[in-house]
Amino acid sequence: MRVHKLTFAVLAVAAGLSLTACQNGDDGTGQSAPSSASTASSPDGGSGSGSSDQSGGKDATGKGSAGKSTGGQGTAAGTGSNGNGKVGKCRTDELEITARDNTIDGDPDGTVTVQLKNRGGRDCAISGYAGVDLKTSAGSLSAKRTGEQANPAILKQGQSTAFGINYPVNKSGGSGVRVTGLLVTPPDETKTVTLDWPGADTLPVTDGAGSPVKVGPVGNAGQGG
Repeated sequence: MRVHKLTFAVLAVAAGLSLTACQNGDDGTGQSAPSSASTASSPDGGSGSGSSDQSGGKDATGKGSAGKSTGGQGTAAGTGSNGNGKVGKCRTDELEITARDNTIDGDPDGTVTVQLKNRGGRDCAISGYAGVDLKTSAGSLSAKRTGEQANPAILKQGQSTAFGINYPVNKSGGSGVRVTGLLVTPPDETKTVTLDWPGADTLPVTDGAGSPVKVGPVGNAGQGG
């Protein structure tokens, strides 16, 4: 009987130990699941955060860069490129400037036509009045604008435009004022080109105020043009 009782007690203890081990295994598994879930949520959270950051970065960088890039291109177009449908103004260095006598027999005044030819390798815009000065034996003489309306023009590579200079012919029989050169500054430019004067050698001496020499707008070759 004692043997049987001891055997039963041992079996009962073993069963109890086995049940405890199973419960610990369940608890461990239960604890490991949250730990695994927490570990899994960390990459998810990190990926989500990274994705949000990347998405936010792309949105901010993408839009910002596109805006800056577009703005940069727009600015580059405002200062002379064709990227934004705008054409930059014609620069002195891009223009081949020549002058020739264009006086018609019987006209009371003499006429010199100044031609500006686009050699810049790009389209350029030109409008307004050129600055014109005559170098004379009496000093520099600035031409006065005629007041005619200036029409804007786009010059493609190789295309030309012109304007006229009208001046009084010396019919006094005297020596007059000798013309030694012509200075031309294209519209909206500060760089001047010096040319030989192709017109009459002298201008009449005048006592009146103001310049007797007149310049028309670019696009108007003047008398005989």
